[in-house]
Amino acid sequence: MNGNERKNIKPGLKVGIVLKEDQASGYITYGVLQQILTKSPRHPHGIKVRLTTGEVGRVKEIEK
Repeated sequence: MNGNERKNIKPGLKVGIVLKEDQASGYITYGVLQQILTKSPRHPHGIKVRLTTGEVGRVKEIEK
């Protein structure tokens, strides 16, 4: 699934995100999506979300 499109992302899904401080290294943080922060239907770098842990980043992976 594509993390660049809002329609593919719903609260409660397990996702992999890249935090702002990890953008250079590309390190992916995994967790459960709590809230979608991007309002537009798509974003080229990934939809910005908040995990249940409070971490904010852009979706790179969606677990099935």
